[in-house]
Amino acid sequence: MEAIQNFNLFIIMTLIFMITPGIDTIFILNKSISKGRKAGYFATFGINIGALLHTLLASLGLSILISQSDVLFLFIKYAGALYLSYIGINNLLAKNKLPLKKSKKINTNDKHFISGVMTNLLNPKVALFFMAFFPQFITKNEIDSPIPFIILGVIYILISTLWYLLLTIIAAWISVKLQQNTSFYNYLNKISGITYIIMGLKIVLMKK
Repeated sequence: MEAIQNFNLFIIMTLIFMITPGIDTIFILNKSISKGRKAGYFATFGINIGALLHTLLASLGLSILISQSDVLFLFIKYAGALYLSYIGINNLLAKNKLPLKKSKKINTNDKHFISGVMTNLLNPKVALFFMAFFPQFITKNEIDSPIPFIILGVIYILISTLWYLLLTIIAAWISVKLQQNTSFYNYLNKISGITYIIMGLKIVLMKK
């Protein structure tokens, strides 16, 4: 990997970013605690598919469009905020009952996966972060090549996946018995709904 420099520092910095709570971390914890371990797994994979798409955008230089275009930045920002608020409102209005183990009409696993993809993809800060972070570890001669971006992105995503899976297991283990209580489950639903709305507001208030 001659195109990549200071690889050890990249790993260390990535680990630091992972353990620093952000929107993705809160999203995964929310899903795992309120919906269970399987929901956390699918949300984790969705989040990281979104990150992979951001990596491809950065490697092709398309993330620059987001950083330079106020209209595009605002569109993605408000779309992300509206989506999170929509999830939050749905949780707040959820009926007072425990989640069904099986559903013939809706594949809830797909729903959690798509939510993860959309939450990450509609966060413009992720695109700007990748565009600013990855070039620091690419040699000047290869800075215009998409290959180093993709390599760093895949490594970042692998670390991210392992970290979020660990969070999912821990969070689900803590809440698994408590979720059998209808009142507690409904309380979690309301808290998670408010959290999603706050996350949406956080995106609205973010600046470049």
